[in-house]
Amino acid sequence: MLPLVGHRSLLDDTLRRLQPLVPAHQTLVLTSAALVPAVTAVTRPFGVPTANLLAEPRAAGTAAALTWAAAQIERRAGRDAVMICVHADWAVAEEEEFRLALSRAVDVAREHGSLVTVGIVPTRPDPGYGYIRRGPPVAPGVFAVDRFVEKPNRTRAEEMVSEGCLWNSGIFVWRVGDFLDEVRRHTPEVAPALDAALANGNDANMFFAAARSISVDVGVLERSHRVLVIPGDFGWDDVGTWAALQRVRSRDDAGNAVHGPVHAKDAHDNVVHAEGGTVVLYGVSDLVVVTRDGVTLVTTVERSADLKALVESLPAWLAEHPT
Repeated sequence: MLPLVGHRSLLDDTLRRLQPLVPAHQTLVLTSAALVPAVTAVTRPFGVPTANLLAEPRAAGTAAALTWAAAQIERRAGRDAVMICVHADWAVAEEEEFRLALSRAVDVAREHGSLVTVGIVPTRPDPGYGYIRRGPPVAPGVFAVDRFVEKPNRTRAEEMVSEGCLWNSGIFVWRVGDFLDEVRRHTPEVAPALDAALANGNDANMFFAAARSISVDVGVLERSHRVLVIPGDFGWDDVGTWAALQRVRSRDDAGNAVHGPVHAKDAHDNVVHAEGGTVVLYGVSDLVVVTRDGVTLVTTVERSADLKALVESLPAWLAEHPT
């Protein structure tokens, strides 16, 4: 919901990026129940119907979220409808190439009846990403997936890049019938909850209450033998940490990536996101400073990659802050 890359929120950027490819009435947004009002404010100007906001009453992992979405698409459009899954926390430099890759993945999913992922051609050995090891080619530019590799250490990441492995982007494309077949075949954490919910009037509350949390990568893709990958190269970056903004935002002459009113003196290589107040930097480097709605976070670029311990330590009144 924040304007981390440009002047619009990441969700707004995502919807604009998809507009030439997918009409608004066929765009579903998966979110949490708490975020529905904020998401609606972004999606309404695009013409996305309210019924297309699928809100999880309880977080149950990406396997459950995508399974529920696939079931709703199947109910509306049939088993052969193709589902494109993307996240809203990305930066994409070459948007037309991005759409061409998605279109290619749609064709592959239809032709091969497979679960297709777009693997990003790495630009660096990044231990913050998962990787995909390509298997043998099944068509020009289309490969079987040998295996998925969770986030490696830096040495292993360097080896995997040199071996031609791809980043696991989280871009997935499949016919919903093919995907649901694989869920029922391989994912006992989710499949029984889905069938029970569908048998009881398409009950989302029942489904999310019964589904066990697991990622779609682990619960479906790593267990399936029907997964294909196509390489993608369109300036993709996952804006998953504040430090990532150094890569996707324009920087000043001192290497500072800033948003909002910021004054920097003898300061370099900092990341600043200022909303509702001015940030002044003097004689500091490699800091992350975020200020919004009366709360200010200050950490280092290095430590900003893992804020879990910080969030878990926050007092209740601050942990529940809308920021």
